Amino acid sequence: MTDQWVALEPGADPAERARMLRRAHETFTSVGTVPRPVRPVVADSWWRSARAGVGPDGTASVELTDGDLGTYRAQHPLARVMPLFRELLGTFAADGEHLLAVCDAHGRLLWVEGHPATLRRADGMNFVPGARWSETAVGTNAPGTAVAVDRPVQVFAAEHFIRRVQPWTCAAAPVHDPRTGRVLGAVDITGGDELAHPHSLGFVQAVARAAEAQLALLAPPSRAPDTPLLRALGRDEAELLLDGRRLRLSRRHSEILVLLSRHPEGLTGDALLCALYADESVTPVTLRAELARLRRLLGPGLLASRPYQLTVVVESDATTVERRLEAGAVTAAAQGYSGPLLPGSQAPAIVRMRDRLADGLRSALIAHRDPDLLADWARAGWGEDDLAVWRALAAVRPTAPVRARLAALEAELAAPAGRATGRARGATYLQRPPV
Repeated sequence: MTDQWVALEPGADPAERARMLRRAHETFTSVGTVPRPVRPVVADSWWRSARAGVGPDGTASVELTDGDLGTYRAQHPLARVMPLFRELLGTFAADGEHLLAVCDAHGRLLWVEGHPATLRRADGMNFVPGARWSETAVGTNAPGTAVAVDRPVQVFAAEHFIRRVQPWTCAAAPVHDPRTGRVLGAVDITGGDELAHPHSLGFVQAVARAAEAQLALLAPPSRAPDTPLLRALGRDEAELLLDGRRLRLSRRHSEILVLLSRHPEGLTGDALLCALYADESVTPVTLRAELARLRRLLGPGLLASRPYQLTVVVESDATTVERRLEAGAVTAAAQGYSGPLLPGSQAPAIVRMRDRLADGLRSALIAHRDPDLLADWARAGWGEDDLAVWRALAAVRPTAPVRARLAALEAELAAPAGRATGRARGATYLQRPPV
């Protein structure tokens, strides 16, 4: 095997592979040696299962039922992403006569859903909500092994340690708490031999990553009541919420705080000077004077020197949008974007940050193809001349007003250079190649 985490290489004969694994399993359970065809991840799991005292003819035990199960599930963190699991895996499971299963960090099954006939078959081996399917309880199996090794894994046919599970194939991936990295449990797809394809492993891993991104949005890093909050999107002059005060900052002070909030490690005077001033004739004395005025405004102890840095974490609305974009939460990012970052600023570093954030969000919106999000961007002051967004909107919502506006923008782009009428910000977008 070239990839020990994939159960069956493309082109391999499932029936022949299953026969080889049955012989290997019998050899292990009878004489305690692992023949060569067994993948290292499975061999290691078999040894762990044997050391835990699991027998090949055992079965899973049901630990939670009825009200106890319902209460435990309702309080579990993965309950918040069950709608996502059902959306991404539920139809696939039902249509393919598979099962969607979710377990906790101890291998205890919390949800098992899917095709009715497959559910009835699964009942015969206690693959049901409330049953413990950890390696120490039932040996090698995808959800139990995934949480044991903290890796996505496939388990095919006789790779399962318990014989009554060997007609099945499953693929599972662990799901982590995005704040602490702690394993919360695993998401699993269980069914027939066709799930041994590498695509099923990649699919379930992608679903687990999507769940982690969703959890990050549902429970973002908490901001203590006294944590300063900087609002700089859509404002030429930022607003700082600090110790119950609402401070409106000058443009230069806004730029300084945005930069220092993005660099908690601090910036030297030279680095801050280059970030703020395109004019190389500006002296360090000018910068020190600005910082002295800002220090008096903020109060003692918040702004340190050598290097210049904030002594407390300052949350900003721009960082929130960036974090949501990185998590793939396009809708949440768009909702948090109230305009370009300090739109009137010409500080070189602020211009780069502003363009990077705007370009990242607009590209995500175009790729996402949500007509409402595209329309919100296109009708905002910063997007009303954005040709790429109007083209994307016309593709998903080809109403007469949208088509008319797109035609006008394309005519403007085609006009001779001296006759173009787009405003500077819109013209910047018009000059870009269509996305």
